[in-house]
Amino acid sequence: MSNPYQYQTRHVTRDAERELRLGEGRISGLCSVALGLLSLLAVLAYLYPAYLTTLELRQLYDAKQLQHVLKYGMYFSLGFGVLTFVLNRGAYRHLGSGGIALTAIAFVLGGHQIPVGAVEPVPLSLGVDWLILAFLGSVAIFVSLEKLLPKYQNQPLLRPEWSVDLFYFCFNHLAISAILIFANYHASHFHWAISADFQATVQSIPILVQVIIIILSADFVLYWEHRAYHEIKALWPVHAVHHSVEHMDWLAGSRGHFIQVFSERAMVMIPLYLLGASEQALNIYVAFAALQAVLIHSNTRLPFGPLKYVLVTPQFHHWHHSSEKPAIDTNYSAHTVLFDRLFGTYHMPDQHWPAQYGTTRRLPRGILAQTCYPITAFKKPTD
Repeated sequence: MSNPYQYQTRHVTRDAERELRLGEGRISGLCSVALGLLSLLAVLAYLYPAYLTTLELRQLYDAKQLQHVLKYGMYFSLGFGVLTFVLNRGAYRHLGSGGIALTAIAFVLGGHQIPVGAVEPVPLSLGVDWLILAFLGSVAIFVSLEKLLPKYQNQPLLRPEWSVDLFYFCFNHLAISAILIFANYHASHFHWAISADFQATVQSIPILVQVIIIILSADFVLYWEHRAYHEIKALWPVHAVHHSVEHMDWLAGSRGHFIQVFSERAMVMIPLYLLGASEQALNIYVAFAALQAVLIHSNTRLPFGPLKYVLVTPQFHHWHHSSEKPAIDTNYSAHTVLFDRLFGTYHMPDQHWPAQYGTTRRLPRGILAQTCYPITAFKKPTD
């Protein structure tokens, strides 16, 4: 009988160059740039709402009320920029200058006082509003969580390749309108399978039960799509881009080839389209799925107790990203662990977390090279 796998402990060494420390001006400089850029994007979205905001998201927020948030964001950007200079750290003054400059441009363009009116729909737009709200929400929730309850204490916020994953984060959120159009168009091909009586029955049951049905139905589709990306050789290079991340945190889940991003949204739309659940149930599911997708990649040891045997958690999904032999091609589920247990792909040793992340054959590190990888991978054998 062969010896069982010997699990190792992941060691993350401190990187002083990447650490953010109070009093140096780097934190205030980054905050100034981030808020300044977000403020400028928000002002442009108010100026050109038809082209820079999404119809679906506009229905969920009050644009006039968010102008108050914009106002404080602009003033905080200026305040952080000034603080960077007060701290007298020459190495980071360019960050403060950049944040102040971006905010000044936002003020010149109209700032937080741009009139809000009716928006004429256009066929395609960029999801600037979705990007801003998702970024602010993610930073507030998940960066705080990773600092309060980190799994790897020494992993810095600006860990290696954070800028690559920030690009993926921005691209995927800006492209949300195109993704939704593609997903809805794809799902509409199944109109022949719609049953009005079935959908009426679904809508008549309690909201919570509807949400559970949606979660299980979406999870079933996502499980098999995910498994196909792993086990069909021609598809793996596309999904390998997502697995190329070697440091898990709230940004890691954003890395993904655009082919996979579009196909996942399209496939999950099919059960939602056929079920015809109530709008309230769908909104709850969308919020749940969006939060869980970020959480399960996060660098956090947040305890889940018995829920980790029901829901996909960071520990469970971290094992899916491990390059260690027992974990390869396991833990495909997106929402619950049910289908991994049913179909024999469940792997989660209770007391262990992965020691290694990434692919067994290291992928190119640049964004362009990763985008082209599904093509270049066919020129050489892949793992």
